[in-house]
Amino acid sequence: MTDKKFVSYLESKNHSTNTQKCYIRHVNHFLQWLGNDGTNCAKKDVLQYLEYLKTKHNQQNITRRNSLIAINHYFDFLTSENITAFNPASLLKIRGTKKKMLYNTYTGEELEQLYDNFFHSFVRSFEDSHIPKNQRAQSFLSRNRNFIMLGMLIYQGLSTHELGLIELADLDTTKASVRIKAALKSAERKIPLKAAQTGALINYLQNIRPQFLSFCEENDKLFFALPESGKAQTSSQNIMGTIKLFTKQVRSINASFVNFKQIRASVIANWLRSEGLRKTQYLSGHRYISSTEKYLPNELKGLSEDIARFNPFQ
Repeated sequence: MTDKKFVSYLESKNHSTNTQKCYIRHVNHFLQWLGNDGTNCAKKDVLQYLEYLKTKHNQQNITRRNSLIAINHYFDFLTSENITAFNPASLLKIRGTKKKMLYNTYTGEELEQLYDNFFHSFVRSFEDSHIPKNQRAQSFLSRNRNFIMLGMLIYQGLSTHELGLIELADLDTTKASVRIKAALKSAERKIPLKAAQTGALINYLQNIRPQFLSFCEENDKLFFALPESGKAQTSSQNIMGTIKLFTKQVRSINASFVNFKQIRASVIANWLRSEGLRKTQYLSGHRYISSTEKYLPNELKGLSEDIARFNPFQ
């Protein structure tokens, strides 16, 4: 199945090239098993195919779910082209595919303490005598950049991917807010900046960020990557390569820290308590309320801990 119209349909749904290739591969496998183009396919045929994947190919639920998603898109395409009257896969679901990640979440006070501890350990009182002299300037810049990024993670609940998307025009220091543009899996939103981070952010914009231009090409990004060890310049605008060291720095001051998804889960759980479900959905950038609801186990876990801690009858 190489119908260009189906590819155009997937493109219209904003699926990436890799996702398109994956869906086409799943659909081709299904049509080969079915023995036709699917125009006369019934619900029982899709169910039999899913059972075939389980018994003959020993596929797990999560893999079969991906096949079902691709097949569902294919039949949606056929119905949109009036080739078929209905989608036989539209109401089918495979149970046991969702994996809930319950992190040991931080309270708002613990997140603020983490922010303060990072500042004292890596900005104000950092001892750089063990760093080669020719690398100290870069170390200074990266530590200050990481401190500002940590503030965005803790106070705005961003993902590490979103850090790399922020541009200077997205910041409004007068109104103390930052705009996060829409992406493939997230909606646009404008989030207030906290007073605790505003002063450091202005210092970064005026004094720290300009120094990055000694090592990087000018661009509109808020955060820069630095050259690899031994190199004088970099043309890379992708800061994701900095996250590994950044993670180690945070873990060195907090043994319970797992990764930055844990921080985002903590922020969202705290928002659920203080802001409610709908506002948390907006602040988190979730397109669907179901995405926000996935964080409810974290929020309920924290609520249960509070009840146990403050129960006067214990």
